[in-house]
Amino acid sequence: MIVVFLGPPGSGKGTYSKRIADITCVPHISTGDIFREAIHKKTPLGIRVQKNLARGELVPNGITTKILRERISHSDCEKGFILDGYPRTLAQAHALDNLIHVDLVINLVAHEEVLVTKLSARRICAQCGEIYNLANINKIIDGLRYDMPSISPQITGVCDKCGGGLVHRKDDQVDVISHRLQINSQQTIPIVNFYRLKGTLEDINVNLGLEKTIPIIVNTIRNHT
Repeated sequence: MIVVFLGPPGSGKGTYSKRIADITCVPHISTGDIFREAIHKKTPLGIRVQKNLARGELVPNGITTKILRERISHSDCEKGFILDGYPRTLAQAHALDNLIHVDLVINLVAHEEVLVTKLSARRICAQCGEIYNLANINKIIDGLRYDMPSISPQITGVCDKCGGGLVHRKDDQVDVISHRLQINSQQTIPIVNFYRLKGTLEDINVNLGLEKTIPIIVNTIRNHT
């Protein structure tokens, strides 16, 4: 089964999609992870991508689609995969439609106030890419209670999974967040409408936090198999 995760920055796409990939025993494919590895290795792709991210911009569609096409051709994707971070534009959604049949699209939903708080508190392992979040949110916003405990490492600044150091990415800095959210809103609405018209999209609010929302997502996937 092929499942796409959508949602604004800070909604938890990376964390949720990785957990669901582990539960369903299929690969987790993140274009963001692929780009960050290229940046870390200072490849020509990494240098180009770093300039885009530093300006709060999206990586050009052609580059992203080419990289994805190569990745999903691997044998470990034969039984399906979880796709995180793609598509980010309507053009990418159409390109993906030409590559594969998407079975289900999970659209993660959260209030903008929550997104800003979560983004600024996000930490990522520089070594393995594991995601943490230091924000502990428990409040009512627009009549909906958000109960989202922090996802913190056992040792401050150290990844539980590999012992690597945790970093605060430049695109998670406060001065970049508003620009990222604005771009995402402009780009994502057409994508959401595209998949909603196809009948493959399910909205899931993440207000209950990770541990309570994971079973909801798992049940949603099972109902589509």
